[in-house]
Amino acid sequence: MGTPLGDFVRAKRDSVQPQSLGLPDRGRRRSPGLRRLDLAARAGISVEYLTRIEQGRDRRPSPAVVHALADALSLDPSEREHLRYLAKITGGECSAHARSTPATRQVRPSVIETLRLLEPGIAVVTNRLGDILARTSGYESVTGAAGLLDDDTPNLTRYVFTDSRARTFFADWDDIADEQAFDLWLGPSAENSEWLTAQLAAVAGPDFTRRRNRHVVPRRGLLRLNHPCGLELRLRRETLELSSDAQQIIVFLPADDTTAEAVAQLGRGPHGRLRAIS
Repeated sequence: MGTPLGDFVRAKRDSVQPQSLGLPDRGRRRSPGLRRLDLAARAGISVEYLTRIEQGRDRRPSPAVVHALADALSLDPSEREHLRYLAKITGGECSAHARSTPATRQVRPSVIETLRLLEPGIAVVTNRLGDILARTSGYESVTGAAGLLDDDTPNLTRYVFTDSRARTFFADWDDIADEQAFDLWLGPSAENSEWLTAQLAAVAGPDFTRRRNRHVVPRRGLLRLNHPCGLELRLRRETLELSSDAQQIIVFLPADDTTAEAVAQLGRGPHGRLRAIS
């Protein structure tokens, strides 16, 4: 049985073109990407050892081996961080992943007050599962008409994968789907597993499972929205991590004057007060 670490190494190896690393083109192959022999040589390990890592038979590679694999695959900083994280959870060394107590969904009063100071801007408090725990009226004005907040306990991941409106609302739906699937790896494992099995995987379908298992580290560029009222929005995202709560505040900023005017127009419509959900 494979492991998250092995799956990621194999997926990255398959995606690397030998020519990009200065290696000769060895002609047609049954599978794309870099050969195990070439990756093992670049990392300074045996092909047998690399095979054991990819197949999940070796779950505790040393930090030096993990670093060598990152160098051999020419991973960028975000991908390196994810590789190290997967090595920890695969080896059972990551307490954040192993804990059995689900992360709290309560939002601390000081966080609510911080959100209040951001009014009437666009901001939201979420956890790694995509639960929307608190939001500003500006966030409601931008997302409410698209159906994201229809549920009593709105969840962005569930919305992206199960609500047909999401594919229109998010101009770059594929990128957003990859982001939401990837972020589930960073959630508490006990709560994550139960929620995935009981609520999401069964209704989200194989596309969700495929995206989660291929470990695409998201770039998180501009967020482009097609608002139901006909406005096109381009938003920059700033994320403030609340590591002790396993939550985050995400602030959305207009990326251009046209978006700023559109956001102001939406804000003049009827909207509610700051909302917090336990």
